[in-house]
Amino acid sequence: MLRHNCLAFVVSRQQEKIFTQPTSKLQAHSPNFLVQSDQAPSLCIAVIGATGELARRKIFPALFALYYSGFLPENVGIVGYSRKNLTDEDLRSIIASTLTCRIDHRENCGDKIDAFLSRTYYLNGGYDNREGMLKLSALMEHIEGGFEANRIFYLSVPQEALLDVASTLAICKPFGFDALCSHWLTKALLSKFQEKQLYRIDHLLGRNLIENLTVLRFSNLIFEPLWSRTYIRSIQVILYFDGYGIIRDIVHSHILQTIALLAMEPPISLNGEDIRNEKVKVLRSIRRLEPSNVILGQYKATFDDKVDVKLNSLTPTYFAAILYIDNARWDGVPFLIKAGTGLIKHRVEIRIQFRHVPGNIYHDRFGHNINLATNELILLNNKVPGLGLQLDASELNLLYKDKYNAEVPDSYEHLLLDVIDGDNHLFMRSDELTAAWNILNPVLQEIDKNNIAPELYELGGRGPVGAYYLWAKHGVQWTED
Repeated sequence: MLRHNCLAFVVSRQQEKIFTQPTSKLQAHSPNFLVQSDQAPSLCIAVIGATGELARRKIFPALFALYYSGFLPENVGIVGYSRKNLTDEDLRSIIASTLTCRIDHRENCGDKIDAFLSRTYYLNGGYDNREGMLKLSALMEHIEGGFEANRIFYLSVPQEALLDVASTLAICKPFGFDALCSHWLTKALLSKFQEKQLYRIDHLLGRNLIENLTVLRFSNLIFEPLWSRTYIRSIQVILYFDGYGIIRDIVHSHILQTIALLAMEPPISLNGEDIRNEKVKVLRSIRRLEPSNVILGQYKATFDDKVDVKLNSLTPTYFAAILYIDNARWDGVPFLIKAGTGLIKHRVEIRIQFRHVPGNIYHDRFGHNINLATNELILLNNKVPGLGLQLDASELNLLYKDKYNAEVPDSYEHLLLDVIDGDNHLFMRSDELTAAWNILNPVLQEIDKNNIAPELYELGGRGPVGAYYLWAKHGVQWTED
């Protein structure tokens, strides 16, 4: 199973065209590498941690998919960087087996793979990060052939190496481990780099479902008048998955960002900063989470007919909570979140429950089921699956495979393309990080003091029973699978 470390995935950009100063031109020459001026790339990408599983299985395939589909320049330069003693050909062999062409257009697939691999190089950076980064800069400079080129650095490194590497590059994803850790990481980076140089990746935010939230809200006249406490009774964000951390990863980043996109006021434009301005207002309006409104769970696994806890007895694998947004639009509306692993099935879902129709004349026809009446996300103007932002008039159907005869791109492709295009609305800004940590801090402190014990639940089950009571406590009907 691929292990995702949310603290290690970093994307940023250099060069004048994409918000930062041009790199200084280092004098570097490689005896086995010569670039003609007409082959000099306009974009150079460094994948740091290039021999890791994430880079091999996700990052390089995403870069090739963008290259194959024409979203990267033909002469792009890509450098893989790690501490292993490899050659260019070694790296190309490692990643070649992971590259596939789009299902919907396979023309010249082999030629494209060969061209992509020929633009891919390797650098052994050694164990001195500062010296290694200087070597990397020199190699990228030489690949650029003396011409100015946009640069992207993607870090896939352990958190303990993050700041050391970032100190020589304009890059970091400082989610941190808690509010204090995040504060110091952010302070250290912003003392040297600009906020607009930082792209903090949460790959789950690259899903088409998340992009559809803003399309749903702001391209359909029917929804905006209904999008408030007047008509909405509750909102549920549900994410069942495998292989991630719960609170500091899924809840802090993905779920709180999803709620911010759902609940924000209309931005003045689709500019990334305008959207992030509205998101941070929502996050600052969310009440600090009280331990009484949280249920933790941990699955238990069975080995040789004995029940054994899978992880440390206080490590949660399930998190349920009730959030309230204290502003005029959402006052009193509960936002219910569920996130967990080891559950009955994978599930990514947003449910919006509207209030009952006053004096509903069909009450007797509904019977007891009137309390179960909920509306799923319904898209009238739908985002066509893919890397662009093309809208379509859709049936009331969220199943892309039923509506569109097209492959849905991987979320890494989407987010990497956003970085290239300078679209930062799906990347957390430093003030968003601070606001998110402020929401979760009371609960994290109680967990660290061992004051909240997770409730055990069966592996492959529906999660802790306590979550059902939490929903009932706030007057919300539990949504069954």
